Amino acid sequence: MNMNKVEGTLEHLIFRSRWLLAPFFIGLVLAIIALLIQFTRSLATLAMKMFSLTPNEMIISILSLVDFALIAALLLIIGFCGYENFVSKIGTGEHEDRPAWMGKVGFSDLKIKLMGAIVAISAVELLKAFINIDQFTRAELTWKVVIHATFVISGVLFAITDRISESKGAPHH
Repeated sequence: MNMNKVEGTLEHLIFRSRWLLAPFFIGLVLAIIALLIQFTRSLATLAMKMFSLTPNEMIISILSLVDFALIAALLLIIGFCGYENFVSKIGTGEHEDRPAWMGKVGFSDLKIKLMGAIVAISAVELLKAFINIDQFTRAELTWKVVIHATFVISGVLFAITDRISESKGAPHH
């Protein structure tokens, strides 16, 4: 067996191995379904208790629903982009409901979207903590702020790094 045939076989095997990632993206879809079930439960609870909740409790309940939506959207973006970048293009053709960004978000863009979603989720959690400020110690609130600030700074650094890479003509992955 000559070296070119071995190399071709190895490259073919490596190329096909991308399909090992597909179950991860299917798992993300299943996670979205699990979130939908929890969202529906929380929404039903809110609907049943809405007249007995204090304004702060109502806001916290609504922010929890927002958290579910943000996390589900994040999982969807990761699933779509990850599948299209690493496994195969999603064959929707010119379907009218195909998101405009689909097929155009590279790995670098995905990192920025991921960080943006994490910052948004963290901000919602921080807002919930400040609404219920009396339930947290000063140290717990400080850590929440520090963690949120770390996410914000990380997101800004990701964006700056990408901007520098683009301006130097580096390939955008």
